[in-house]
Amino acid sequence: MNSIGTLSSCAQGLLSLNLQNINIRSLPIDKNIKNFCRQVPNAIFSLVNPDPVLNPKLISISDSAVELLGLNRNSVSSSDVELYLSGNALLPGSQPVSHCYCGHQFGSFAGQLGDGAAILLGEIQTEKGEFWEIQLKGAGLTPYSRSADGRKVLRSSVREFLCSEAMHFLNIPTTRALACVTSDTTVQRDPMYDGTVIDERCTVVTRIAPNFFRFGSFEIFKKGDVGSGERSGMHL
Repeated sequence: MNSIGTLSSCAQGLLSLNLQNINIRSLPIDKNIKNFCRQVPNAIFSLVNPDPVLNPKLISISDSAVELLGLNRNSVSSSDVELYLSGNALLPGSQPVSHCYCGHQFGSFAGQLGDGAAILLGEIQTEKGEFWEIQLKGAGLTPYSRSADGRKVLRSSVREFLCSEAMHFLNIPTTRALACVTSDTTVQRDPMYDGTVIDERCTVVTRIAPNFFRFGSFEIFKKGDVGSGERSGMHL
């Protein structure tokens, strides 16, 4: 799946991408630009920048997903590739946002959910006319992180990377995993849920999809009673 040639060309290709921001030009933006956990009324996106990590290192990349973006695999190499795949630097034209949505969890309406660990960088249109959104998962806190920190760790990120690509090659429609980048930044986790807390490396999965809307993107507009809970909906 990996090759030195792919890593080199991916760096140049990423720098040549000019991201668009079609969704955030067309849909309501959170008026509060401060990044802290909160309820976000009457907005679909919140502006938020990724949190930098120490010494990002690209550990895996999907050749198949790279090709979907129309990247030039024969480009000159760049040592800066990890910066863009980790969120330490922004791709040209990027306006990072997190998405507000709602929905159900464990059979009950959960109210506002949102991208608690995901940051959308923008969209590109390929020469084939296809649109692909580029998203970082694990790049830090967003207004929708609730009690979490917006970070992901290496073990869970590797699982997501492998499972996303495996599902695709099993002909199960899903998001694609472009790359997995780890770092020397750490967060504390209890991996066995037994009270043993350890330091784990912050890791970012770069995901791509035609778009990242889901059922909850539409449910957020609904007003009135939902199950046993009530919410005011959005007034647009």
